Amino acid sequence: MGAVITITATDGHAFSAYRAGRPDAARSVVVVQEIFGITPYIRAVCDSFAAQGYQTIAPALFDRVRRDAILPYDSAGIQEGLALRSRIAQADTLKDLVAAAAILPTDRKGIVGFCWGGKLAWEAACHTRAFAAAVAWYGGGIAQTRSQVPDCPVQLHFGADDAHIPASEVEAIRAAHEDIEIFTYEGADHGFGCTDRPSYNEAAATLAMQRTLSFFEHWL
Repeated sequence: MGAVITITATDGHAFSAYRAGRPDAARSVVVVQEIFGITPYIRAVCDSFAAQGYQTIAPALFDRVRRDAILPYDSAGIQEGLALRSRIAQADTLKDLVAAAAILPTDRKGIVGFCWGGKLAWEAACHTRAFAAAVAWYGGGIAQTRSQVPDCPVQLHFGADDAHIPASEVEAIRAAHEDIEIFTYEGADHGFGCTDRPSYNEAAATLAMQRTLSFFEHWL
């Protein structure tokens, strides 16, 4: 189990974050939330990485507009999350991610994000120098910014049945970045990794996490 701490970004914004893992961990990673906040699932992801020997931290990105926002995994939660997200400038979100990375103990730090967090992991790889490796799970919108060039190795995971991110978008990313590892999972929908969503797919989630851990073990 981890603990909630407070971090301050370079612009003076103070926000909460969930941190787990040993202070002398050999590897470290920033875990980036979905549009539902720092939910029990996101905390569980941090705890799972911690059990693998990582120190992890999940910054509460909604704190810029609403403190301690945790939303339900339903249509109302999605709409509320989208509304909160729309009020936060991406540049400010990247400040929070960089500030979170700065307190991690290792020189080389990873970032992994889910849904909105997947897109943010991609943006952090492209617009900051804070990370040595980035992994995005079903990050919507990456195809629209595929002309960007990441500053670190990137691995991407998508569900083959994800209506939010069609196969044409995945193939567009693949064509633009032949050097990026891109995996798709048959029978998997958007959010297939989240144990608290109806779309959870255990087989796909297990394989995607194995690949994520192998990727980080290589680069961190």
